[in-house]
Amino acid sequence: MEYRQLGKTNFRISRIGFGCWGIGGHGYGKVDDRESIHTIRHAVDLGINFFDTADVYGFGHSEKILAKALGTKKKDVVIATKFGVRWNDIGKRWKDISPEYLTIALENSLKRLEVDCISLYQIHWPDDKTKIEDVMTALLKFRDAGKIQYIGCSNFTLEQVQAAYRIGRVESYQYSYNILNRINDRKIKELANKFDMGGMVYSVLGRGLLSGKYNLNSRFGKNDTRIHDPDFIGKKFVHNLEVLEKFNQLCKTYGKSSVQTSIRWVLQNGHVDCAIVGLKTEKQVEEVMGALHWELNHDDMALIDSFCREKTTGLSRKV
Repeated sequence: MEYRQLGKTNFRISRIGFGCWGIGGHGYGKVDDRESIHTIRHAVDLGINFFDTADVYGFGHSEKILAKALGTKKKDVVIATKFGVRWNDIGKRWKDISPEYLTIALENSLKRLEVDCISLYQIHWPDDKTKIEDVMTALLKFRDAGKIQYIGCSNFTLEQVQAAYRIGRVESYQYSYNILNRINDRKIKELANKFDMGGMVYSVLGRGLLSGKYNLNSRFGKNDTRIHDPDFIGKKFVHNLEVLEKFNQLCKTYGKSSVQTSIRWVLQNGHVDCAIVGLKTEKQVEEVMGALHWELNHDDMALIDSFCREKTTGLSRKV
């Protein structure tokens, strides 16, 4: 495994992080909890020590499965969770980062994860109603009380990060980032350089698009949120598949899969500390290990840039 210090924290985390959305059992199709537990334990055995989840993943189920799988090994890894997306009994979701909801969400996550302190507690999404300064003030109180070790943010604008910093330090950020979606390039660079924040990116495989297993005939179940994702619909889906056809040819010259090469491309961004990859099976864990300890050469990095930008100009969706 490759490891890197996460910002100014005392965490030395695996450069591949275990994304826990899929194991929640909602949003990526059905999962087997027993398989999820085996997958998490296998990941630990292979050196993955960073697990990223959120209370809304599976409406709490992801956190519970993660806690059960890790057991006493929780002390040996970094568990990062998020709050800010509420839900009701019928699964309707909405954003809420108010201090009032934070209090409820934090206590629930502590119980589900079976810990006294959350290593990295992140604001999942801003809600456009709550002042960032207000939620930061509340988060700092919980940090001082020993319930949070470090504070992180996800999907913030640069202005929102600056607003948070007027109150206290934010240790890490998360943005969507892959070869097809680079809209967050500027944010990643500025936050690393200006604030020395730890950098993590998700959707590294484009929600599975970069796995190479989908084509124009692919279909998703009604509970799979990708049925509403523009990357998998219409002209943009066609364009993405055209890019991937070229990309896959390059991957073969390295003897690597599209999954491994996509992750390697992300890890070669010097501002990215950790690529968070959604993992659901032991086989997937073993495959992503092939993204480590090698590099794409300069010419091939430029080649990827050329055909990705050519095909995706004007098509990238805002994140």
